[in-house]
Amino acid sequence: MNGDRDFYRVLGVDRTATPDEIQRVYRRLARTYHPDVNKDPDAERRFQEISEAYDVLSDPETRRRYDAFGPDFRRVPEDVDPETWARASAAAGSRGPGGVPPGYERVDFAGDVDVDDLFEQLFGRRGRRRWGPIAGADQEVEITLTVEEAYAGGKRWLSVSGPEGQRSIEVTIPPGVTDGQRIRLAGQGGQGTGGAQPGDLYLVVRLAPHPKYRVEGPDLYVTLALTPWEAALGASVPVDTPGGDGKVRVPPGTSSGRRLRLRGRGMPNPTGTPGDLYAEVRIMVPRTLSEHERRLFEELSRVSDFDPRSGQ
Repeated sequence: MNGDRDFYRVLGVDRTATPDEIQRVYRRLARTYHPDVNKDPDAERRFQEISEAYDVLSDPETRRRYDAFGPDFRRVPEDVDPETWARASAAAGSRGPGGVPPGYERVDFAGDVDVDDLFEQLFGRRGRRRWGPIAGADQEVEITLTVEEAYAGGKRWLSVSGPEGQRSIEVTIPPGVTDGQRIRLAGQGGQGTGGAQPGDLYLVVRLAPHPKYRVEGPDLYVTLALTPWEAALGASVPVDTPGGDGKVRVPPGTSSGRRLRLRGRGMPNPTGTPGDLYAEVRIMVPRTLSEHERRLFEELSRVSDFDPRSGQ
């Protein structure tokens, strides 16, 4: 490992990070880069960097020495004062042979130390360190639903790929899921090693485009077609919802573009307030008129002084 590497930067934590924060970040990174899960050629090197950083920063005494002496923490004698060491290290012009600060001796490992045995203990036969039990990696998969399926919820079968191969699992979709919502399935992710717990599986919901409904969060929008006389006189008009037929009251004098709300008829919410359904008014006229209809519209045009372009 590179002795000058900043272990805090390797883990991506502040120097003031708590032990719990360091452990939480390490677990997440270890799941991502473990060589048994991540087949990227660079993953094993990255995993070893992460593990070395965690080995140092998770031990309070080792972390204290690392904070005090930086990359030199492993070779500084136990009884050295940090300020004394810092002054000696800064005295670049006064260094002795080999760059050793005055008053210290270079120590070389030799003699009874079996280097091959040492590396065997640390890295195993193939140069891979034995890291112990590692929790399984979290996995993520998208699931596409129609608006009706998202509204009702229910059971779905999914095919999930992972290092252990392809597997099918049955999942429960809660009613009222929305586009982009993440559903956590505990213990359904990648398998752990060494008896460790499996990771979690996250379902990311995607709603398929719908010819009738537009979904915005928990709210639904639907076009409400009205005749000119329904819009002018007011009416009670049926409207489709994913939960069945509904009725909306159209106030007299309603114009195109007006939104009429049906409270609580949007997407359901098992733990809170459901969304609303908004019926957006669109006034329609007949493509062809009967003779009688034409006379009525002509009569209306003669007796009415309404001018929609005047802004009144």
